Amino acid sequence: MRRFFAPLALTAALAGPVCGAGAPEGLQVAATTTDLKTLVEEVGGGRVMVESLAGAVHDPHAIEIKPSQIARLKCSALLVRIGLDHEPWLARAVAAAGEPRLAPGGEGDLDASRGIALLQSETPRLRTDRRAHGNPHYWLDPENARAITAAILERLARLRPEERAVFAANRDRFLARLEAGLARWKRALAPHRGTRAVVVHESWPYFAERFGLVIVAAMEPTPGVPPTPATLAELEQRMKAAGVRLIIAEPWSDASLVRQVAGRTGARVAVLVPSVGADPAALDYLALFDLNVKRLAAALASP
Repeated sequence: MRRFFAPLALTAALAGPVCGAGAPEGLQVAATTTDLKTLVEEVGGGRVMVESLAGAVHDPHAIEIKPSQIARLKCSALLVRIGLDHEPWLARAVAAAGEPRLAPGGEGDLDASRGIALLQSETPRLRTDRRAHGNPHYWLDPENARAITAAILERLARLRPEERAVFAANRDRFLARLEAGLARWKRALAPHRGTRAVVVHESWPYFAERFGLVIVAAMEPTPGVPPTPATLAELEQRMKAAGVRLIIAEPWSDASLVRQVAGRTGARVAVLVPSVGADPAALDYLALFDLNVKRLAAALASP
């Protein structure tokens, strides 16, 4: 996973927030990822102004928060987050903003993981935190957008009850497009159900379960930790024994390493995009799946 090691910039002088009079029109919302940002925009439409605190290409464990983002956090009526252990920087950001209502459980906090059937819930996600949380990449199952947008609708309607009907209509339109997308994506990947795959980073269990892929192993022995030569040798033996046909990489994966493993095992490579905006073709939530399904189907197509 691509890394940015700049320290958290929470001690810098905060830029003056634009709140209240003179602020942009619309309910101000902070999201921790571009994926949540686009889902809030689908429900809120023109009634919301949403900013993602993290960019589309980032290491969630090494985010630099700028003073302008802290200022936006201070002005936000709602903070929408992935939850689990995906934002270890967020508690410090909220503390710097001085807004306890945005802290976990506060009136302005929305943990989008609530109501999601989590995968790998028995596996601790951080070496510094041995609690079992579950894999945090649940937005990569498009079916989970139903629960996420339902939670967003309820929280926006609580803040603006007079606009509940508008938010509900927006969500209904999005769900209709989602339904059409799901039919399209399942149809495209139906010939490849049961394909065994190795992933570089454990971003893809929800995507794999939805579309019938079987993830055998991850190249990274621990999320974010590169494999050793011995680990790779063992992995390659497992891939050959299991008949693995596919390696799922990400745009910032070590391309040379991926090519080496593919060359030694005969597996094909699909470079998939885990977040909205990480590729010019993935400009919104549905386009993210259009792109990934297209790339996956092309990688698995017969020569």
